Amino acid sequence: MTQIKIKLVKSVIDRPERQKRTIKALGLGKLGSVTEKENTPQIAGMVAAVQHLVEVTEL
Repeated sequence: MTQIKIKLVKSVIDRPERQKRTIKALGLGKLGSVTEKENTPQIAGMVAAVQHLVEVTEL
């Protein structure tokens, strides 16, 4: 599988609890935090659910 880099670019304040939990499950915390994950179907689904809050680049 390929690696993807996920960066939190928008705040989770005033977002539904489900989106907050998804961001936390992806390993993101503060604004600007970055994590690298394997591009699995599960991770892709999580990213799709919060695509308006994150920036994704393929490595």
